This record gives sequence, C-alpha cells and structure tokens, in this order.
Amino acid sequence: MTDLEREQHHRRIDAEIVKLFAETSKLNAETAKLTSENRCYLLVVGSGATPAIAAFATLFL
Repeated sequence: MTDLEREQHHRRIDAEIVKLFAETSKLNAETAKLTSENRCYLLVVGSGATPAIAAFATLFL
C-alpha cells in the first residue's frame, strides 16, 4: 500500500466517523423529542382521567 493509498484510506475512515457522529446526534435529538412527547401524553391522559374518576365517584357513591 502506497502512502497515497494509505492517506485516501484514512480520509475515508475519517469521513465515515464524521457521518456516524452526525447520525448519532440526530438520533439523540429524536429521542429527546419522543421523550418530551411521551411526558406530555401522560399529562393529558392523567388530566382526562381525573375528572372521569370524580364523575364516576359522584354518580355511584
């Protein structure tokens, strides 16, 4: 393997590393977004369940 081939090989590896870092950052951002949406969903479900339980208790107790 010549010096030029070795240099090209190293550049390809470096480019692949940069690509993997970018993909990792994108996945981390998507994960953070989904986590945030999941928390909001639980809040909405909880706020809807509370009046339903109160209405049930009022009707049947």
